[in-house]
Amino acid sequence: MPTIHLCDYVAGNIRSLVNAIEKLGWTVEWIQDPDDIYKVERLIIPGVGHYGHCMSKLADGGFLEPISWYLKTGKPFMGICVGLQVLFDGSAETPGLPGFGVIPGTLRKFDSSSKSVPHIGWNNANTTQESNLEGKSLVGLRPDSKYYYVHSYAIPYRASELENHGYSVATAAYGDEEFIGAIAKGNIFATQFHPEKSGVAGLRVLQAFLTSSWETELSPSAKEASMGSLTGLTRRIIACLDVRTNDEGDLVVTKGDQYDVREKDGKDAAGKVRNLGKPVDIAKKYYEQGADEITFLNITSFRNSPVADAPMLEVLRRTSETVFVPLTVGGGIRDTVDPDGTLIPALDVATMYFKSGADKISIGSDAVLAVEEYYKSGKVPSGKTAIETIAAAYGRQAVVISVDPKRVYVSSPKDSKFHTIKTAYPGPKGEEYCWYQVTIKGGREARMLDVVELATTAEQLGAGEILLNCIDKDGTNSGFDHELVRQVKQAVTIPVIASSGAGNPSHFLDVFEKTTTDAALGAGMFHRGEFTVQEVKDSLASKGLSVRKWEGNL
Repeated sequence: MPTIHLCDYVAGNIRSLVNAIEKLGWTVEWIQDPDDIYKVERLIIPGVGHYGHCMSKLADGGFLEPISWYLKTGKPFMGICVGLQVLFDGSAETPGLPGFGVIPGTLRKFDSSSKSVPHIGWNNANTTQESNLEGKSLVGLRPDSKYYYVHSYAIPYRASELENHGYSVATAAYGDEEFIGAIAKGNIFATQFHPEKSGVAGLRVLQAFLTSSWETELSPSAKEASMGSLTGLTRRIIACLDVRTNDEGDLVVTKGDQYDVREKDGKDAAGKVRNLGKPVDIAKKYYEQGADEITFLNITSFRNSPVADAPMLEVLRRTSETVFVPLTVGGGIRDTVDPDGTLIPALDVATMYFKSGADKISIGSDAVLAVEEYYKSGKVPSGKTAIETIAAAYGRQAVVISVDPKRVYVSSPKDSKFHTIKTAYPGPKGEEYCWYQVTIKGGREARMLDVVELATTAEQLGAGEILLNCIDKDGTNSGFDHELVRQVKQAVTIPVIASSGAGNPSHFLDVFEKTTTDAALGAGMFHRGEFTVQEVKDSLASKGLSVRKWEGNL
């Protein structure tokens, strides 16, 4: 098999990229010695996270000079995400730290005044008319496809500026900001999106680069899509798998009713952990139904096994071999002591998950404890929490905070020191107000902290996304808690995922139309086979909402 070389400088989740390349029939070899760059014929620099962290790692590893040399050789080169960003002059993310300067321009942070930042989700990469590629595909890009982006900084697009210097450019729009999604000139090709996480559309881009198919004719169906049309982000549908060991010791997907995962009745099943199937198989099924992301929530954390042997690591490794959309994993992402007494920092735990195939990690109870410590210290960040250390190394877009709040009813806002709302659903004694109390340990322990305090402080510490569960709604199939979603969305600028309560496709339509949620998550309705992910997307599309289509096999 032909060989492609990847630069190894600790770049987050690169297992999925390796799996994607191997699926296309290529062998991956890692470059750990900078001098080896002088010998290779085709090079990829992947990247996840922080521009400054990436450039520092490349510098510390001695890669800067060899890569600069390689870029001038005419040999095929591809940069992915931060691998694109470092090709430019610099970034506002790390002022004063120059990039390779191959392409003119400086990255700017997205404006968060009218939209969530980071920019997370599926968006266009449409070739500009100024690139003069009418009817042709630039390195496998198609105007009718969507690609997965996750970033806070981007190169603003200015018409003709780069094209006049010989570059071919593809762009996307986020709110009122148009930015560069992909760029090519000569031997150099780079994408802001992650092709390895962009399903079949992304595999097509990787295949075009690997085979040097820089320009090809678009298919008739693709030509029908307007080359200049930027439809923006799609509505993101996430499938969630709660994973734990059952009573027989097998790793299974389960689902609770208000967090209770044991069967209530049945002669043989009563009291046993609800078993809905094997996690790897179910994840693949949802991927093929068109799920935009897969989230694994490890609800037992495998406390008695060494972290390096945790069963979830193998689940991620196997899932990432066949599932080419983002994978999030939660549970056990904390400072951990192995059975032999070895202390393993949360950052090292997260690194194991990233290397096994995770794109994002989800922090639950530990995030609550970190926020409580923040308030106790007089609102002074310690720099040592899991949120802070992981965000510093991999970027805030890699850190999700999973929140488990429940309603507490009060007669008046004066009866509570917490952030209250007037509710359309009065309490058991007719109370017209409520606040959302944060819990830990799977909802078993309530804390004197409300959801706004948790979400806003977690954002300050470095979180990039909020997974907003709701204990009151869990397992009810009665729809999402719109009041909760609206309260948190108004309080933070990072994306929010609505979770808990989905029972049919109309619930997804309601939460997208009645709140400004960035994504919506389903679990039980998918596990029980009542509805598929595709049926949810078809329902949204029928009402005029933009969704990513499933493109089948490559």
